[in-house]
Amino acid sequence: MKAVSIEHSKAVYFADFAFYLVAIVLLLGVLVGFAPRHAMVGVALAVIAGAVCWSMVEYLMHRMVFHGIEPFQRMHGEHHRRPRALIATPTALSAAFIMLLVWLPATLLGGVWLGLGATLGMTAGYFAYGLIHHAMHHWRPRGAWMRQRKRLHALHHHAPQ
Repeated sequence: MKAVSIEHSKAVYFADFAFYLVAIVLLLGVLVGFAPRHAMVGVALAVIAGAVCWSMVEYLMHRMVFHGIEPFQRMHGEHHRRPRALIATPTALSAAFIMLLVWLPATLLGGVWLGLGATLGMTAGYFAYGLIHHAMHHWRPRGAWMRQRKRLHALHHHAPQ
């Protein structure tokens, strides 16, 4: 067995969703329960900024790393070859990425509450992306918007690399 695998059992694959849902609830609970009231506007803006930045981060990671740097390119290529397989970034790797590249710099630059806010926003964006991406590969789309997303995503999977 490999130390880090990108293909998971159903239990491990769906545990990733549970992990991030719990993380979102905990981050939200800490912020609502403990952040000083005078900091709430800044915290809310940090959450929004984190969520908005997620799309840019996802695009850059996907374009530059998953389609440009080995071994990530090879691992991501496996997802393109077998789109129905339960292939995903290991939770430990994605959580470490969020901690090192979001929480730590945001906390150092803006303090604990803004750091947690930005982390909540980025984590919520990652979670939403994961659900939508899973749906594109494993669910029958309902509604024109989701059918269009699935079609565009399928074109990406079959585009020459």
